[in-house]
Amino acid sequence: MNLDKQRAYWRANKALIRNLLIVWALVSLVFGILLVQPLNAIKLGSLPLGFWVAQQGSIYVFVALIFIYAIQMDKLDRKYGIREPMKTPEQREIK
Repeated sequence: MNLDKQRAYWRANKALIRNLLIVWALVSLVFGILLVQPLNAIKLGSLPLGFWVAQQGSIYVFVALIFIYAIQMDKLDRKYGIREPMKTPEQREIK
């Protein structure tokens, strides 16, 4: 891979990480802590929405972000032709 392609790959990789961290911070810090009182005015079943976001919602979003990162990195790797070499069964064995 030439230098320009490497730089473009890492630029895209860093942009993806930055964007996912922004979403994570927004959900966990802003919605889970700073806006918890206004969100508590909305009910999700019998629980206030602010409480639910702080306790459960941020965890669900974090797990979803892990899957989104894995899928997007797979697409990025394919786009730039980055692959791990295939290993034979003998190479996979731990000795």
